[in-house]
Amino acid sequence: MSYAQLMETIGQVNDLLNTQSILSWDARTMMPHGGHETRGKQLATLSVLTRDLLVSAATRSQLDKAEAEVAALSDGAVQKVMVAQVREAIDYHLAIPAELTRKRAELGSVGHAVWAKARAESDFAQFVPILRQTVDLNREMANAIGYEEHPYDALMYRFEPGETVATLKPLFARLREGLMPLVKAIGQKEQPRFDFLERHYPVEEQHEFALSMAQKIGYDLERGRLDTTLHPFEVSFTRNDVRITTRFNPNYMAASLFGALHEAGHALYEQGVDPAYTRTPFATDLVGLYAVGGVSFGAHESQSRLWENHVGRSREFWHRHFAEARQAYPEQLKDVSEEEFFRAINRSKPGFIRVEADELTYDFHVMLRTDIEAAMIDGSLDVEDLPEAWNAKIKEYLGLDVPNDALGVLQDVHWSSGQIGTFCNYTIGNVMAGQLFEEARKEAAIATGIAQADYEPLRAWLTQNVLQHGRRYGRDELLVRATGRKLDAEPYIAYLTNKYSELYDL
Repeated sequence: MSYAQLMETIGQVNDLLNTQSILSWDARTMMPHGGHETRGKQLATLSVLTRDLLVSAATRSQLDKAEAEVAALSDGAVQKVMVAQVREAIDYHLAIPAELTRKRAELGSVGHAVWAKARAESDFAQFVPILRQTVDLNREMANAIGYEEHPYDALMYRFEPGETVATLKPLFARLREGLMPLVKAIGQKEQPRFDFLERHYPVEEQHEFALSMAQKIGYDLERGRLDTTLHPFEVSFTRNDVRITTRFNPNYMAASLFGALHEAGHALYEQGVDPAYTRTPFATDLVGLYAVGGVSFGAHESQSRLWENHVGRSREFWHRHFAEARQAYPEQLKDVSEEEFFRAINRSKPGFIRVEADELTYDFHVMLRTDIEAAMIDGSLDVEDLPEAWNAKIKEYLGLDVPNDALGVLQDVHWSSGQIGTFCNYTIGNVMAGQLFEEARKEAAIATGIAQADYEPLRAWLTQNVLQHGRRYGRDELLVRATGRKLDAEPYIAYLTNKYSELYDL
């Protein structure tokens, strides 16, 4: 009985988190600009209420009794794992003062509006005061949580449990070693034709085509919708209402198309969680306080990158769907062949924008941001010096001179909402995607299905091995169950090496 009572309380926590998500979705898609200040207070109130319910004396009493109730079960039993996750989360939040939680939530909503204006005007100075406050609050949070080696480790724990500055160093080093020679070699090659992607594509037609491609890979519109935003994102209000957004540039169709495929990959994760886990700890990030079913942000990112890149940018995908692209854009693509289209969407050319970066240069954007965040948190980099540090790293990694703040330090939304510690998840997601896709394609039905535009075998494999479990297993445990080993960068490096060697005749 105590276990059932605890699960009902966690269900209420999930309800509150989903309510926050609805307000956040509205703030980033439809809310008028003038609503930001009061919306920030609303979100802050809900954050405090959620946290207070989770750590209340009544919930802790239920937890004590539930632990006794499930004590005799095996360590891997669903009930025992759920109870253990609640205990971990309560201990985590009790270490963080409630006032700090409130300040972070309120600052995050206000910060988004400040960032959006600063980005529009390409003026980092406007963003400095609130970013300084954000960094200070995150330092306070790191100290409250506690850490062994680096304060940034405590912040990454919310998004990628077990990852540290120390564990990221060898991963990043291996990626630089494996990918930098490819970037440099391609820099000496002639680029494929690209002009047709920058023709005029009406936004209404882009919306229709992007959504149709998201549906091809399995995005369920009975439980979802596509909207417009400045920075693409996915958000779920339980598996029964999972929404995606993308941004539309009338003179660059690929941004909306691959933004939608990317976010649809995230959505498939949430829509694929076992229905029995709805409103439970396996569909609720009780540490980060998000209504999300993915076991970590990196695991979640693995699904978006897998569908966007391994499937959505593959030769097989466009062999089957290029005719539909030409039907959607008859004038824009009338003089374009399938091969030209495939090479254009896979062009590797260093650029300034992370979310528009090609597969080969993408991780350099991530490594830059992760290193900068860690330096801001440990105090070795002042907020005011951020543009200089950013621009120097872009020059080192990609050979580019950043022309302005909008194309540089102001391009990402994360810091404006208070999220520090999450950028590493993108590269971990890339690595996981390579590892999972390599394993999945060993099944003949999956490779055959992709070639025939039947993505159900791949979806079924991912659901069985990843999606349905929600947060039941840790990231590396999930990988071992699916592929037989922990996080391994080699399949990802091999995938990029083979793909770009063929594309550029290296």
